Amino acid sequence: MSTAFKDMTGAPEFLAHALQLEQEAAVRFDELADMLEVHNNHKGVVELFRKMAHFSRLHLAEAKERAVGVDVPALKPWEFKWPGDEAPESGEITDAHYLMTPHHALKLALASETQGFDFYQGLADNSAHQDVRAMAREFADEEAEHVATLKEWLDRYPEPDSTWDEDMDPPVSVD
Repeated sequence: MSTAFKDMTGAPEFLAHALQLEQEAAVRFDELADMLEVHNNHKGVVELFRKMAHFSRLHLAEAKERAVGVDVPALKPWEFKWPGDEAPESGEITDAHYLMTPHHALKLALASETQGFDFYQGLADNSAHQDVRAMAREFADEEAEHVATLKEWLDRYPEPDSTWDEDMDPPVSVD
């Protein structure tokens, strides 16, 4: 993912990005929770991911509240100023595997939250607009808490051995 900084035109554009980012983060955490629940049943991590999805929805609600009375632009997918092709917290779901362990799922989640933090922190540090810097700083602080939580959880689940993805009875695809 590119880390090139792209400034916002002001608070309305920032809010458009925050709304999309937090919505996608909630969906991704639910997807990770679902994958673990269906394939590995690691209840503690599943509950953590449901909680993280809830926090993303709280951030989404906060962004929606700030957007009341603001003419937030309806951006087309190619108009978002993400550092890459997708919202920073949407994660690399292509790295998910049906046999992934809590360690792998936590690493995916940590990478997503770190990218979200970096996005907001980049705006907090570099935006030409004081209102964008202030809101981005608040959102970055919230993301920093999520990053710290995921790091704590990752310490509980060491990296599995190199044969973690061997399946003696792999799923069969019917063409």
